[in-house]
Amino acid sequence: MIRDFIAIDFETANQEPSSVCSVGVVMVRDGQIVDSFYSLIQPEPNYYNYWCQRVHGISQDDTKDAPVFSKVWQQLEERIVEVYFSDQETDDKRYQIATIPFVAHNARFDEGCLKAVFRVYQMDYPDYRFYDTLAVSRRQFGHSLPNHQLQTVAAACGYNLQNHHHALADAEACAAIALYLL
Repeated sequence: MIRDFIAIDFETANQEPSSVCSVGVVMVRDGQIVDSFYSLIQPEPNYYNYWCQRVHGISQDDTKDAPVFSKVWQQLEERIVEVYFSDQETDDKRYQIATIPFVAHNARFDEGCLKAVFRVYQMDYPDYRFYDTLAVSRRQFGHSLPNHQLQTVAAACGYNLQNHHHALADAEACAAIALYLL
């Protein structure tokens, strides 16, 4: 059973995985949600695809003054270190953060986004471990669900997802699923 993890969700501005325009993170320690984080991000490349914008409702106007990913990730790293490692000396916070698993629904997408923006901003990627609530849902629920979309799985786990495709709302739903299934 995983009791410490970071649920993460990205929304993208276009079809490029590096075009993250928002991130939502929920930090779970000892099986309890202890912190959350949300930020808009100026995407790279900085343009919006009609279909992506239609899904999440974020536009160029929303992110024109938003920080770039590297600045957002720096803030997030500091929060993560504070939540999980405040009682330890932190020489290499990226290494320490890499010891906490990430959880995402369709982790291939979110991990792909994370790797892509690390490449774009020439940041060293510390091989974060990802668990996929979509894969776990398929194994756990099989054909008993009509589909394994985030809102469907969340409901099957007793969580009412509202504001779907808002990165923080989706990360909260993912955390609830992980607490239920993992």
